[in-house]
Amino acid sequence: MSEFNGFPKDCLAFFRDLAANNNREWFTLNKERYRQSVLYPMSDLIAALAPRLEAIAPMYVADPRPHGGSTFRIYRDVRFSRDPRPYKEHVACQLRHQAGRDAHAPGFYIHIAPQEVRFGGGIYLPPVPVLNKVRRAIAERPADWCVLKEDPNFQKFFPDGIRGDSLKRAPKGFTEDHPEIADIRRKTFFVMHGLRNPEDITRADFIDKIDETFQRATPFMRFLTNAVELPF
Repeated sequence: MSEFNGFPKDCLAFFRDLAANNNREWFTLNKERYRQSVLYPMSDLIAALAPRLEAIAPMYVADPRPHGGSTFRIYRDVRFSRDPRPYKEHVACQLRHQAGRDAHAPGFYIHIAPQEVRFGGGIYLPPVPVLNKVRRAIAERPADWCVLKEDPNFQKFFPDGIRGDSLKRAPKGFTEDHPEIADIRRKTFFVMHGLRNPEDITRADFIDKIDETFQRATPFMRFLTNAVELPF
């Protein structure tokens, strides 16, 4: 089993400095710092999470490769953006279902930034045919959906509940009077648990907090996974 003892203290400091110097010249000079303080420690975290994730959701993959694995690239796609900053001011990874090819597949997620550290799971802007499978599952199995989201332990651990951008009206094929229409209108579904103190990423028990969150999110993730006709 891989060992993880927390991120170096420079991880958050790196992103604070990047926010003040988000340009290619600065990043080129600090690229090795990025690798040592951010990228490689994230790979160590993912490797250490792999056996824990397998115990929770064996069809989901924790790929520790620093390039082409579960960690998202730091480079922003600015081709169609009004924001010219070339680099993301956070590090994130998605431990997605083995059947998924991109970030729109169901997955567990970790996001680290100086102002916010959060982790959880869900499905982000899936293609319409996949999204409609989730919507139909909620519409046809409202009791199962309510049981998981109204569970007191689930609500306590995820106080913001199930979140995600929504349509203003009921999607085609669904009625506005459905009791779960607020969730059926969603285009994205996720639950997140956050750290009160981002500096806690430097502690060895950071991985335990993630592990517990993934376990707490399991009923929600199982529902989504089965809804899109994949094995959990």
